[in-house]
Amino acid sequence: MHLSAYLLLVASLLFALFFAGAAAAQLWQGRSTALPWIEKAHLMLTGFMTLSSVVLLHALVNFDFSLVYVASYTDRALPLFYRMTAFWAGQAGSMLFWGWSVALFGVIFALTGGYRELSPQTKLWYWLFFLSVMAFFLLILTAWSNPFLTAAPAPADGNGLNPLLQNPGMIFHPPLLFLGYGGFAIPGCLALAQAMSNGYGREGAWAGISRPFTLTAWLFLTAGIVLGGWWSYMELGWGGYWAWDPVENASLIPWLVSTAFLHTSVIESRRGKLHRVNILLMALTTISAFFATYLVRSGVVDSLHAFGDGGVGRPLLIFILASTALTVAVTLIWRKDDAKPLSGIDSREGFLVLVAWVLLALSAIILVATMWPVFSKFWVEKPMGLEPAFYNRVCLPLFAGIAVLLSICPWLGWKGGVRSMPKLLAVLGVMAAVTAMTWYTYRMPMAALGAGAGAACVAGIIILLTTEAHVRRNNASLAAHGVHLGLALMVLGVAFSGPYKLEQEVEIPRDATVKLGKYDLRYVNLYEGEGAGYIFIEAELNVTREGAPVGVLSPQRRLYAKFDRQAYAEAATIFGLGDELYATLLGVDAEGAATLKISVNPLVNWVWIGGTLMCIAPFLGLRRPSSSRDEDDDTGDGQEA
Repeated sequence: MHLSAYLLLVASLLFALFFAGAAAAQLWQGRSTALPWIEKAHLMLTGFMTLSSVVLLHALVNFDFSLVYVASYTDRALPLFYRMTAFWAGQAGSMLFWGWSVALFGVIFALTGGYRELSPQTKLWYWLFFLSVMAFFLLILTAWSNPFLTAAPAPADGNGLNPLLQNPGMIFHPPLLFLGYGGFAIPGCLALAQAMSNGYGREGAWAGISRPFTLTAWLFLTAGIVLGGWWSYMELGWGGYWAWDPVENASLIPWLVSTAFLHTSVIESRRGKLHRVNILLMALTTISAFFATYLVRSGVVDSLHAFGDGGVGRPLLIFILASTALTVAVTLIWRKDDAKPLSGIDSREGFLVLVAWVLLALSAIILVATMWPVFSKFWVEKPMGLEPAFYNRVCLPLFAGIAVLLSICPWLGWKGGVRSMPKLLAVLGVMAAVTAMTWYTYRMPMAALGAGAGAACVAGIIILLTTEAHVRRNNASLAAHGVHLGLALMVLGVAFSGPYKLEQEVEIPRDATVKLGKYDLRYVNLYEGEGAGYIFIEAELNVTREGAPVGVLSPQRRLYAKFDRQAYAEAATIFGLGDELYATLLGVDAEGAATLKISVNPLVNWVWIGGTLMCIAPFLGLRRPSSSRDEDDDTGDGQEA
């Protein structure tokens, strides 16, 4: 069965190579007779990959330790749900899942009405690019990262799953990221295809046709990043949700580039401008997803989350460089003779371009900073990565600036000028008031600006929804403003939970009390116990505020049977929309005195509430937009991003 699954991947690789070549030959000959066969070939390829995935899943569920992959990431004590999700716990399985998701997206796209609208030439270019991507995935899976390697003799038990991955956040975080990365392959290939066929104007615009896939991929990627932040906060035990780790940064780069595209695509759909820019941005979004994979799997940087160099680093780098060169060449070759100049900086177009530029600047800064240990090897003998303080110092002002731009943008006309001065002044008044109050209390400029900008965004969206009926009737606008509202709530959460966090590391004997801010934490008991595959100690803390009970914190320290060289922290929290109490048990001495890391995190849950809203709101805008465009209307809000 394992050999058959591997041979199915080999057959899929041959299908992808042969029919990508067939698409190229048909384009060279100026024919399209083979197009139906190419479409059927992708269906067959997807079926083969599906069968291979089922074989791997069956092996994981049924303790088939004759597979090296199963023995590496599961054991007999692992619950069924975690055995199934071990599919994407390792390098080979996660590559199979990602490639399989790309193939499934390709099948779904081929069944849509938008695909049927394309000319045969555009379809052939699309399949040439798309099947080339599939061929690369399958080459990785059959040559360097084979999930069907066998062990002889098979071990009686496996190594088990890393305890950090035995968490609900990590069950869904990786597949959501891969679904996001995979979904961007559709618009990325289609953008290049329509540019090469010069089909713009003769068929539906690629950005509109692929819009449901772009938004779906974006919301999957957003959900993956937010869920990864929540996992870091709850599972790693250091009390934060973003540490600027290289792998965290890797997922943020395609998110920033794709978000920039969503804003410039509004200008294309509404004003008929920035066509070439949008082709470049969408293709770079797809390429940056592969770059994220390169960071995780090449061993080029050190990270808590990285797989290390499994032999795929060099092929990934070659693929990324070749794809980038192709994208730049296609973008330079393609021309649109009737392209129009942008309006001034004081217009909605100008502000949307500014938002896109800031997002791209952030992605460039994060890219260079993440790769700094690699670049600095040329002049430093022992290069080191940049500390989180650098990222916070450089990136947080830019994130706050985005919130400021988004709070002002809806009140500008497409051609320039302010379309509602009283409403704009009201929004700016909220921003100034909240910024001043926050600055007066805490004297932290970036936190004060972030709080003011976030509050202004919330106020502006409320004003828009209550006073402008056309915004409430437009699902695309509702989706955009829902995302912006979620972003504003996240900005508020970040602005307060980081700078105003109270944190203390204490050693406390039993029955003693420690004070943190307005809260008293009394250490009342210590328990020992056993779970599935691990033993633990648990401290019980009663929390009160000014004598009134708040709740109980029960942080644990766990020691897993298969990972007994390191104890793992299981953080405990007391939920709150204002303050959230957070505790991590670092250790216990022979007398039972506990060493604890405790913190008060103000408004931190608004980060997760805002992130959830950002993931849900795009569903309102998944429908393809109409092809009509309003060139002169300055009254519509027009923020379909």
